[in-house]
Amino acid sequence: MIKSNALWQFWIDRGGTFTDVVARAPDGTLQTRKLLSVNPEHYADAAVEGIRRSLGVQSGPLPAGLVGDVRMGTTVATNALLERKGEPTLLAITSGFGDALRIGWQARPELFVREIVLNDQLYDRVVEIDERVTADGQIDWPLDEDRARADLTAAHAAGLRAVAIVLVHGWRFTDH
Repeated sequence: MIKSNALWQFWIDRGGTFTDVVARAPDGTLQTRKLLSVNPEHYADAAVEGIRRSLGVQSGPLPAGLVGDVRMGTTVATNALLERKGEPTLLAITSGFGDALRIGWQARPELFVREIVLNDQLYDRVVEIDERVTADGQIDWPLDEDRARADLTAAHAAGLRAVAIVLVHGWRFTDH
């Protein structure tokens, strides 16, 4: 049995066809649901509908204070990136790492080929964000807000409306 929690927790994956919902009740029991991602005759949003069904709420606003976490991923967005069907995307990344995704692992299936063909990148432009947080959460150098704002404003002026943000240790220390 999973450890009890005082509030409901939800993990949701919205796909192009189905939305999968895993719910953990306050008593630790797990529930799973698979709903059509688009089903306007029955609900406006599959993720919210999955939460409603778990909580037993038919209509109206969801009651406050019952849900502790909702974690949501989407294969729709991933597929749009991979298929190049989404918006042009800006990569905002910690300064010094602007070419890290381009360099990758340097893995080559054929070691001695002279012409290395790299995959297309998933982003259209890179902005390096001048900041650094260490692995223990200390600020190595503070965020240069003026430069970041100017760079992001320039990207917006160039037509970029989607942004992927990758900051060193940002997953753990979210203040920056």
